[in-house]
Amino acid sequence: MFEKLVREIDGMIERDPAARSRLEIVLCYPAFHAIVVYRLSNKMWQRGWRLLPRFISQMARWLTGIEIHPGATIGQGFFIDHGMGVVIGETAEIGNNVTLYHDVTLGGVSPAENSHEQRCTKRHPTLENNVIVGSGAQILGPITVGECARVGANAVVIKDVPSRATVVGIPAKIVSRASRTQDNFAPYGTPLGDLPDPVARAIDGLMEHVSTLNARIQDLEGRLQDAEGRSSGLSYDSKGKSEAGDKASSGRA
Repeated sequence: MFEKLVREIDGMIERDPAARSRLEIVLCYPAFHAIVVYRLSNKMWQRGWRLLPRFISQMARWLTGIEIHPGATIGQGFFIDHGMGVVIGETAEIGNNVTLYHDVTLGGVSPAENSHEQRCTKRHPTLENNVIVGSGAQILGPITVGECARVGANAVVIKDVPSRATVVGIPAKIVSRASRTQDNFAPYGTPLGDLPDPVARAIDGLMEHVSTLNARIQDLEGRLQDAEGRSSGLSYDSKGKSEAGDKASSGRA
C-alpha cells in the first residue's frame, strides 16, 4: 500500500511543475487526499458495504471539492490537477496514468430518467491509459475514450474517442490524431501550437467554394452578354443590307 501511494505521489510530481516535494503533495494536494480516501472506500465497496463507503466519499467531497463514487474503478498514477468540481460516477472506469483537471465530469447521459432501470448498469464513461481531460470537460454516457486521447477544455464528449485523437468543442469533434511516436504531455488536453477548428475549417471550405461559383457565374454572364451583343450586331447588319438591296431594285425599275 505504501509503495502504491509513493507511485501516486511521484506521478503527480512528474505532471505538476508546482510540486516541489512529496511532503508538499501529502499535506497540500486535495487530489492526493481524495485518492487516498477513494482507495479506502473502494475496498469497502468491493466487500459489499454500501452506506459507509458512500459516507466516507461524501466527507472527502466536503473536504476536497472532489467527488469520486466508491464504486468507480481507477488505475494507478491517477492525477487530478487542482481538482475542485471534479465528479466521477459510480460505473466510471479509469486506466493508468490518467490526468483530469478541475470541473471535469464523468457522468451519465440522463440520470434522472428511469433511474431504477439504470441501477447496476454501465452508464458512465471509460477512460483508457494515459488519457488527458482538460478543465470543464464533460464526458457523458457509457462511451470509451481511447488510449492517449486528449479531451480539450470545456468539450462535451458524447461519442467514443479513438486512441491518440484530440477532440474539442460542443459536441466534441476530432481535430487531430497523434502518431504512436508522439506521446508528449498536453496540458489541459490541448496540444501546443496551431490547433485547427473543424467548424471554422468547414466554413472556410464553403466560402472558398462559393467564391469559385461566383467567379464561374460572372464568367458565364460575360460570355452570354458577348454572345447577345454579337447576335444583335448581325441582325442589324443583315437588316441594313436588305433595305439597301430593296432601294437598288426600285431604282433600276
